[in-house]
Amino acid sequence: MQLKHLQIPAGAAFAPMAGLTDAACRRMMADHGAAWTVSEMASAKALNFGDRKSFALLKDPDPHGIYAIQLFGAEPETLAKAILLVREKGIAFDILDINMGCPAPKITSSGAGSHLLLDPPLCGAMVAAARKALGDDTPLTVKMRIGWDADHLTGVEVAKQCEANGADLLAVHGRTREQMYIPPIDAGAIATIKQAVSIPVLANGDVTTAEGALDLLEKTGCDGVMIGRGALGDPWLFDRVRAALLGEEMPAEPTLNQRMAALRRQIYEMCEEKGEWLAMPQARSQAMHYMKGLRGAASLRRYCSMLEHFTDVDKLIDAVYRLQD
Repeated sequence: MQLKHLQIPAGAAFAPMAGLTDAACRRMMADHGAAWTVSEMASAKALNFGDRKSFALLKDPDPHGIYAIQLFGAEPETLAKAILLVREKGIAFDILDINMGCPAPKITSSGAGSHLLLDPPLCGAMVAAARKALGDDTPLTVKMRIGWDADHLTGVEVAKQCEANGADLLAVHGRTREQMYIPPIDAGAIATIKQAVSIPVLANGDVTTAEGALDLLEKTGCDGVMIGRGALGDPWLFDRVRAALLGEEMPAEPTLNQRMAALRRQIYEMCEEKGEWLAMPQARSQAMHYMKGLRGAASLRRYCSMLEHFTDVDKLIDAVYRLQD
């Protein structure tokens, strides 16, 4: 896939997830075959106010592979100014993504995220403003849903507005805002959006296996897939999806030693970059994902919830090995 000057490698993209996709997590996914990774979303309005934490969300001192940053907002002029400020700060990125899919009330209450889906012309205006601020050389993408609720399935109209105003690619999560993250995604709705535009479309939602990725591509006719929660604790999913897309032999499942080494590396990098005090509370949820499928997973997850210091990670890993004997 080609986006402007960027040649996108085969494989699935790693979706942005607030509070989960920090630099250590992104690097892990990129090193295991993610086609590109996306920052946590930052508020365009906060960037306009010079909020240092918001700028910090977008900075990656050592991005592995193609790196996108994601902004959210509801005002075209504010979004455009935020992009210019990011550039002025020297924050490097390969792709700019606009969030039109986040269902969290704290985001939608300001008119941003998936609330934008209620106003397709505004979606178009947001894309137009971003394109003008970016210039013609930087790929511009949009993360969206199929609509706000069953009575407002505006995905097709929003997609057309985004394409007409300069978006280069759409990533479509197959649920409405009302559905949040359940029930199963509507692959047919994603397919309808794909058929309505000529730019590339990625299908997003519920992919946890390579077979699931191929099945979703077949059902939707999309150009690729974007994976989020399914890869947490299992970065090797990207290796498997890439192999499936290329028709290559499926890589071996990771050993327990490889899983625990990845867990330790990810949390170590989090502590190095953020400091132990800030990193360890965030590491608890990351560690829980690595417990999937292990003997004694329920008790191990409880152990994860009590992690306070990096030395606790080695104690957790020791407990994992004891329970697998």
